[in-house]
Amino acid sequence: MTDDEKGIREDILQKVRDLYRIRATGEAFIPGESAVPYAGRVYDEREMVSLVESALDFWLTAGRFAEGFEREFAQFLGIGHCLLTNSGSSANLLALSALTSPKLGDRRLKPGDEVIAAACAFPTTVNPIIQNGLIPVFFDVDIGTYNIQADILEEALSEKTRAIFVAHTLGNPFDLDKVMDAARRHDLWVIEDTCDALGSRYDGRYAGTFGHISTFSFYPAHHITMGEGGALATDDTDLKKIIASFRDWGRDCWCGPGCDNTCGKRFGWQLGTLPYGYDHKYIYSHVGYNLKVTDMQAAVGVEQLRKLPGFIEARKRNWRTLHEALTPYADYFILPKATDGSDPSWFGFVLTVRENAPFSRNDIVAYLERRKIATRSLFAGNILRHPAYQGIEHRICTTLENTDYIMNNTFWIGVYPGLDEVRMGYILGAFTSFMKQYA
Repeated sequence: MTDDEKGIREDILQKVRDLYRIRATGEAFIPGESAVPYAGRVYDEREMVSLVESALDFWLTAGRFAEGFEREFAQFLGIGHCLLTNSGSSANLLALSALTSPKLGDRRLKPGDEVIAAACAFPTTVNPIIQNGLIPVFFDVDIGTYNIQADILEEALSEKTRAIFVAHTLGNPFDLDKVMDAARRHDLWVIEDTCDALGSRYDGRYAGTFGHISTFSFYPAHHITMGEGGALATDDTDLKKIIASFRDWGRDCWCGPGCDNTCGKRFGWQLGTLPYGYDHKYIYSHVGYNLKVTDMQAAVGVEQLRKLPGFIEARKRNWRTLHEALTPYADYFILPKATDGSDPSWFGFVLTVRENAPFSRNDIVAYLERRKIATRSLFAGNILRHPAYQGIEHRICTTLENTDYIMNNTFWIGVYPGLDEVRMGYILGAFTSFMKQYA
């Protein structure tokens, strides 16, 4: 790069910093008029500069920023491998699809095999099971933790059960001791959907480091963002290669973008019934996808990752504030609780209206929404009640009584770092004014 190029580049980046500072003044928060979202992006000039810097490189596909993020993310988790993809949903699809690889021999998942799932789930934890011709076995969840009922896990296993694929709900880790113990004794694969739980810990370790594969989302609502984006993590080098293959068209070659002959014998392979010496860059070992990330997305993620420890602490602080303030209303709400042995990096604050409460979930949600305080249902509620899942092949091992109760009576509000002291005070004031009607 010439001195002239460096100078122009720095001028551009300084203008980006200046633009951010102008925007950062923002509008004052006006109670009742300003929106209080449940989640959102939190960033400063560093993300904008990094994004523009990657655009000036004009590499476009995965490059130095993606490589840097994968390396630093794996180091943060303390795990061997991170692979970026274009969304958390794609990460879930890749994780489950990887376990169908012929390269896994007798351990590969085949159509008709069963996968343990939660009925109270986000669709993209269940969809890959169906899309791969596998059978979801639906469990109920515990109200309070909102995680799979691990106590009865072994009662539902059959000779066809081959994997467990469940999420850490709203950042609250599921009982990893019981799940991993059952998996070890019955030789089951475990995928941790950690999309809502980046930074959560269980027994001192990060969630996403216990199972064979874990998945993460970097959508703007999540703990860090790339706009769109996701990742998979694993300690298994063979699984890492298989995941990369499914992500990159299903190819057998593992060369990075713009690289050739990493294996040293690009024209020295004989696979399938192809002729000897067929170009390894165009040999396909899986029926895969193109689910790669761009370097521009990764450039945002690199700076977000550096802010992650502060984001985690802000989420915990906001959650504690809500829990302390709403505890006096425990006769009306079931308050959330962390799984024993866990330290969650909370995604949201979830409340379930008690059966004997003098108001309904719809009443409190409507009250908050009229005051521009965003609420969300607990994802699909009971996913089997939705049109898309009518008639799918599945098995239910419990009554799903809690899942149905959650579908009718549960909602959650945000705890993300953008909710400052003023906005948190406004949220609590709205709850106080609502509850005065029933005190």
